[in-house]
Amino acid sequence: MADPRGFLRYRDRELPARRPVPLRLMDWREVYEAREKGTLDVVSRQAGRCMNCGIPFCHQGCPLGNLIPEWNDLVYREDWREASERLHATNNFPEFTGRACPAPCESSCVLGINQPPVTIKNIELSIVERAFEEGWLDPVEPTRQTGRSVAVVGSGPAGLAAAQQLTRAGHSVVVLERDDRLGGLMRYGIPEFKLEKRFVDRRLQQMRAEGTRF
Repeated sequence: MADPRGFLRYRDRELPARRPVPLRLMDWREVYEAREKGTLDVVSRQAGRCMNCGIPFCHQGCPLGNLIPEWNDLVYREDWREASERLHATNNFPEFTGRACPAPCESSCVLGINQPPVTIKNIELSIVERAFEEGWLDPVEPTRQTGRSVAVVGSGPAGLAAAQQLTRAGHSVVVLERDDRLGGLMRYGIPEFKLEKRFVDRRLQQMRAEGTRF
């Protein structure tokens, strides 16, 4: 497990600072300050608060069934690359959910009974952003081609996740979108200050390199 006394040593939630309001009024960028590598010790400290419960209710709270205690433990031990592997095992796009998800996992956190819950959402986002910075998320090319073709209608999060998995399985995939740009809900339904569209474009670039056609 993570730090067995972490929830006793560190009782407060620690989150990135919000950008000053006068600056936020001048653009549509994300509310929080950029996550710099110098703050990763804060993220590791928060991950150490995870109690690795016998019944991890955060699993039930997460619609994706993310392996939250596992990657919390890996972040606490500063094995960030393996944490990224465990995070992506259940979530194709943690940079989206880490920004836009309402985080029902945190309201399900057992630590929340008598302390502020673990900052699961911020840990998730910190893992994937570090993975991109370190170049750990290179395109995953299929080991073989099945010869089958698949059309995915809609380029929202569900469509893109399906397309990515099918492409990696070796199928020839094309994503069909009626709007003028890709992304669906992430592009047109979530405001820029919650999810900057450059992050959507970054993941689309990876999918194109893997062979998904749009």
